[in-house]
Amino acid sequence: MPFDMNLVQRGARLRRSPFFDATQRYGARGYTVYNHMLFPIAFGDLEEEYWHLVNHVTLWDVAVERQVEITGPDAFAFTNLLTPRELAHCAVGQGKYVVITDESGGIINDPVLLRLGHNHFWLALADSDVLLWAKGVALNAGLRVEIREPDVSPLQLQGPKAKDVAIALFGERVRALRYYHFFEASLDGIPLVVTRTGWTAEIGYEIYLRDGSRGDDLWERIMAAGRAHQIRPTGPSDIRRIEAGILNWGADFNLENNVYEVGLERLVDDAKRTPYIGREALARIKAAGVARKLVGIEIAGPRIEFNAVKWPVDAAGETVGRVTSAIWSPRLDRNIGYAMVSIAHAALGAALRVDVPGAGARAATVVPMPFVDPSKEIPKQ
Repeated sequence: MPFDMNLVQRGARLRRSPFFDATQRYGARGYTVYNHMLFPIAFGDLEEEYWHLVNHVTLWDVAVERQVEITGPDAFAFTNLLTPRELAHCAVGQGKYVVITDESGGIINDPVLLRLGHNHFWLALADSDVLLWAKGVALNAGLRVEIREPDVSPLQLQGPKAKDVAIALFGERVRALRYYHFFEASLDGIPLVVTRTGWTAEIGYEIYLRDGSRGDDLWERIMAAGRAHQIRPTGPSDIRRIEAGILNWGADFNLENNVYEVGLERLVDDAKRTPYIGREALARIKAAGVARKLVGIEIAGPRIEFNAVKWPVDAAGETVGRVTSAIWSPRLDRNIGYAMVSIAHAALGAALRVDVPGAGARAATVVPMPFVDPSKEIPKQ
């Protein structure tokens, strides 16, 4: 049976994606709210969906990844002002994982940035109001830019057979598409952007629909192309993204955190010569060092369920941090996750204890992450 939307929504305040009717037809069992929009989180058992992702191919409605589009004569200069990454190194047709920082070095968002033209950018967003931030920055920046949310809604095609499905849809040019690059396409008259990206660290693509009236057409076209490869719609896999060391803005970090606390210092180009918001603050933080760090952990004992709150972490009877994400990995046969802990307890091998609701205190150990494929070879195949 379709999920009863009256359980989560009354009225039109929450938006529905162009693929909403399709997710209902295909049996979505639950939704959450993300970027003011309904987001399907599961179509079946979460562990079964994980194995299907790892072994076959899955389709996700991720239209909640709203775009901030920046255009105009000064769009490059303005977008370069928002992030510590040097965008001169990002060619047209290429994407970059970036952070958007505030004046204190806090992380406002960690979008995938796509450069569609010399002065044309999309920021594919996690759950925060970057559109309002960018408009506020533009108000006093003295730069000629236009900032808006375009009619763009992505789907994710993820799993080891994703390339086969993408080739069936778009032909042989898919083979030449490099990781974090994209091409523009038209499929049966449906305008699209196809990127080599995703939230799984499996082989994956994001297919950005540029006409919201064609959502159902695109969904069914992808499902038809994927039928020979056992495609099925699922929700996003927290098991797989945690195995891959992928962070979730709002859960694992937020505006109160900086790149040095969460292991994203690679997203700061120290050689960047032009100004950007947060530059001075990040330089001070780097020089002084951080007082806390996000680390990978293994939690001993039998299977745990995905945490709904941030569990306390103790060391020698003292609270030293919080678990941000933790889950059972069926492939690794152990509990894995992340914890934000004081720097004195962040070293590899550090012994911790986690208070798991309903299961009591569990021993935990700081371990390297990613937990699977640390060199990220799988998604580059």
